[in-house]
Amino acid sequence: MPKISQTGLHVPASPIRKLVPYAEQAKRRGVHVYHLNIGQPDIPTPDEALAAIREIDVRTIAYTHSAGIGSYREALARFYTERGLPLTGEQIIVTTGGSEAILMAMMATCNRGDQIIVPEPYYANYNGFAMEAGVEIVPVRSFIEDDFALPLIEEFEKRITPKTRGILICNPNNPTGYLYSEEEILQLREIVLRHDLFLLADEVYSDFCYNGARHHSVLALEGLDEHVIMMDSISKRFSMCGARIGALASRNPAVIDAALRMGQARLCAPYVGQVAAEAALRAPKSYFTTVHDEYEARRNFMVGALNRMEGVRCPMPRGAFYAIAELPVDDADRFAQWLLENFELEGRTVMVAPASGFYSDPAAGRRQVRLAYVLNIDELRGAMEVLERALKVYPGRC
Repeated sequence: MPKISQTGLHVPASPIRKLVPYAEQAKRRGVHVYHLNIGQPDIPTPDEALAAIREIDVRTIAYTHSAGIGSYREALARFYTERGLPLTGEQIIVTTGGSEAILMAMMATCNRGDQIIVPEPYYANYNGFAMEAGVEIVPVRSFIEDDFALPLIEEFEKRITPKTRGILICNPNNPTGYLYSEEEILQLREIVLRHDLFLLADEVYSDFCYNGARHHSVLALEGLDEHVIMMDSISKRFSMCGARIGALASRNPAVIDAALRMGQARLCAPYVGQVAAEAALRAPKSYFTTVHDEYEARRNFMVGALNRMEGVRCPMPRGAFYAIAELPVDDADRFAQWLLENFELEGRTVMVAPASGFYSDPAAGRRQVRLAYVLNIDELRGAMEVLERALKVYPGRC
């Protein structure tokens, strides 16, 4: 029998989706499952995007330019420039979701066997992208006791080797919701310049910063045009996860050239998604304000409810729409499965993402879960009621 490749055997399963079979079984039993495990917003997609899809008037859905539809790239460049991040359309590659942008960035900057330093906990799919690219992720740990702030620069320095090609951050962070301060971003600038590294930034959640906090993009850093690659997506900004449209942006022409050639190999990003994405950029500012305020209210409710539960600790996120909570349980993976298999309250239960999959050493997240506040407050209220009761009766409560 032919053998599966090492990549095929060892690419990790998603900690966000691995419990799906248990959730499906619960639903077949008639249990209502509150999905706090995945960042799938229930916010409506902008009307402008939906109208553009309905109004597509072509006889053939053809390939687009491998870098993306020209008018969309120009509109996206204006969108960033208006935010103080000057770019041209030629400095942007439209990708099949933010996922492809991250994979392209890794492959454009690293040879097989090279290393990228990533603060952990980090978005679990970085592991899969790195394995596909032949890149080694070198974690540098952040801690719940410090609200998951950027680790000390000295800790980054300790991990730099001749194989280190860059540092990858997610800002605001998935899974912690931490928003890096300007001082922290400037510290990264210094270490990147000192060691001549790339700085890769996943800024998919840049629209979601709370309590008046400001997002500091790596594209705003002076003197780093050759070093910086920013990855973005419409999935969260416009609640268009299924459109699968992302972007890679860099002022380094060699990076853009490499990404374009990779893009040529996969031909193009989805045409319909690009049409919808370009139209979404015409959404009024009121759309962003309404969505932002809704997420902030959800955050305040959920994190407040969690911290009122006995034995639970949850730092207040300053961005994105995720939070990491430490629970009084023996094992969060076991608890998450127990919720779906063995617990219900008035026909309801909760699905969470165990945090073990967001750490290089699963033991580091043994008692932690990631929760996505992507449900409306009425649903969140029900989910928190279920979770609080479950924690009281869970057999492995600590």
